[in-house]
Amino acid sequence: MSTSPVRICSVDELPGPAGAVVADIEGRRVTIARESSGRLHAFDDTCTHANVSLAEGEIEGDRIECWLHGSQFEMSTGIPKQLPATAPVAVHTLTIDETDGSVYLTLAD
Repeated sequence: MSTSPVRICSVDELPGPAGAVVADIEGRRVTIARESSGRLHAFDDTCTHANVSLAEGEIEGDRIECWLHGSQFEMSTGIPKQLPATAPVAVHTLTIDETDGSVYLTLAD
């Protein structure tokens, strides 16, 4: 697995003010989510409790809620903040090129 940044999209292509999309990066499904404040996050797309897509969940503040059973994850840390999930999701590094608005992602180990 590469640890080099991969261009995902342009900031303008991401849903807002609060929304999420899924990208397949080197065979790994990753959610790129925007808080209502505009801050961007990237984390593994699969809920650690029920094996469903987190990108389909609701975003409230800095948390995303799994649509199936209501588990909530803090998007910046991946830590579950609401049961039934107890295991965190991996969080990835996002960088934005200020010159052209490109969003780059570096996968976590």
